[in-house]
Amino acid sequence: MQLTLNADEAAFREELRTFFTTQIPQEIRDRAATGDLRYPDDIVETTRILNANGLCVPHWPVEWGGKDWTPIQRHIWQEQLNLANVPDPLPFNASMVGPVIAEFGSQEQKEKFLPATANLDIWWCQGFSEPEAGSDLASLKTKAVRDGDEYIVNGQKTWTTLGQYADWIFLLVRTNPDAPKRQAGISFLLVEMNTPGIEVRPIQLIDGGYEVNEVFFNDVRVPAENLVGEENAGWSYAKFLLGNERSGVARVAASKIRISQAKKLAGEIKTANGTLLDDPFLASRIAELENELLALELTQLRVVASSADGQPNPASSLLKLRGSELQQAATELLADIAGPDSLAVASVDPDAPNGSAEIDAATWAQLTVPTYLNYRKVSIYSGSSEVQRQIIDKAVLGL
Repeated sequence: MQLTLNADEAAFREELRTFFTTQIPQEIRDRAATGDLRYPDDIVETTRILNANGLCVPHWPVEWGGKDWTPIQRHIWQEQLNLANVPDPLPFNASMVGPVIAEFGSQEQKEKFLPATANLDIWWCQGFSEPEAGSDLASLKTKAVRDGDEYIVNGQKTWTTLGQYADWIFLLVRTNPDAPKRQAGISFLLVEMNTPGIEVRPIQLIDGGYEVNEVFFNDVRVPAENLVGEENAGWSYAKFLLGNERSGVARVAASKIRISQAKKLAGEIKTANGTLLDDPFLASRIAELENELLALELTQLRVVASSADGQPNPASSLLKLRGSELQQAATELLADIAGPDSLAVASVDPDAPNGSAEIDAATWAQLTVPTYLNYRKVSIYSGSSEVQRQIIDKAVLGL
């Protein structure tokens, strides 16, 4: 594998770096750096700047706003986006439902939804998991019964991230309860969130925030034209979606930023023998994480290259599994460096300068533990680590 960029790729990287650091407002990038984004405004503003310049959905078909980029160019785009602390385009739009509609939707659905989805005129949320159907998604019970030109939907979804802001939800529903295999009776529906019979209830997480929700469906009538693809073929579309999602959740650049922050902060904390960065144990821990990230990055490049035909590579489960572990390790490293200062003896000053060199010690330290706690989720969403190991076992290793 070529490990260095050629001249054209290096120029491409510099062009993107310049755009991201000059065209995306500094205050948004500062808030992104500390995990203090203002929802939904920061995401909407960033997305529309990216989309207006053709940089929001480069992996989509060209006719719907994508770019005819090579896998390495796509990798450079994602890396520079993260290194500049630019918020990612909303994944439910850009990486999940958008590609599904572009691949399997009708022409009418593409024209109706794809431009609005790319520009975040529609905020999507994901209706997959249920109280008894998380990692075992094929056991879902939410049902949709055909009634003339409509489906009547009843059931419950849970862990619906950012559903409180959503205009639409893409749902997996059971349309054939008598199918010989559970996967065979599932369909993919698009549902407007203001439809009568939908109720959203927030769920408080371990970090104290309200990022996720329960969504209840009580005799919700959905136009049959909102069915994506064929009835009872939704499982195939869900696998396509999850494969694309997992390829992008390794978040190597984001972990690089956290480790870089850890080195900088450790170098500023005085100890009896110099600084915290001089401690051999901490230095070796940082070096090990940097090496693991390099290995993951090279694996990511191989997976992306082998998925160039548009079909997700089952090896993306390797990225999801190891990427989750390294994201958690990086947040744990920062919390350990913060030490006792991470304990919230006083609330964080909302007017303190976030994400800049002037951020005070109490502010950055107190943000480390909520972030560490929040990142427990990454080994669960997009398929738990246990499920990823099963996929690797069967689809990658052939055991």
